[in-house]
Amino acid sequence: MAVTDEAIEKIKGMIVSGSLRPGDRLPKESELAADLGLSRNSLREAVRALSLIRILDVRQGDGTYVTSLDPQLLLEALSFVVDFHRDDTVLEFLAVRRILEPAATAMASSRISEQQLDALTAQLDALGAAPSVEELVACDLEFHRGIVQSSGNSVLCSLLDGLSGPTTRARVWRGLTQEDAVSRTLHEHRAIIAALRDRDAEAARSWATVHIASVEQWLRSTL
Repeated sequence: MAVTDEAIEKIKGMIVSGSLRPGDRLPKESELAADLGLSRNSLREAVRALSLIRILDVRQGDGTYVTSLDPQLLLEALSFVVDFHRDDTVLEFLAVRRILEPAATAMASSRISEQQLDALTAQLDALGAAPSVEELVACDLEFHRGIVQSSGNSVLCSLLDGLSGPTTRARVWRGLTQEDAVSRTLHEHRAIIAALRDRDAEAARSWATVHIASVEQWLRSTL
């Protein structure tokens, strides 16, 4: 194991074991290096790596702290990584979204408030019957983000948010090339809202699946 990797594993072990908790300040560099049997240089590299993935927070002049370890914070790295996807993997991202998002939509059916549903309806009404593709996709992102947030599962919400980049491009391209993409998307959104208003988890799940699968089906036909 590389020296830096060993240093990362040792710091990770301290956090996982509870020796270091969210918000805790790490001991001074010299003390921590001695305690872990590491060189100060390898410890420094490990701290830098762990700060990049939001495990540690280096505060100049104040020290290094364990972050909140909140799922949304930790999964920020996911959206950065998936932006490097190849075009031929978009279908795989859509397949993951098709597995996760309908489940989140079903979960939201018992939690989302009437006020939130009214806000989603107003959002669709404000688009009108013939929005631009860019307006439609921006609304689509906010629409699904609002529903997923209502699922009450922050990990699921962060995962789906992180996956939005690659699938957004597919949705834009579909909107530019498929004749009925706009009207179909608006129809499916309203069907999802209706199912949520009825507190019908299975109908909400089904419409969310149809909505994502229609993008997936279109993309398969273009490959």
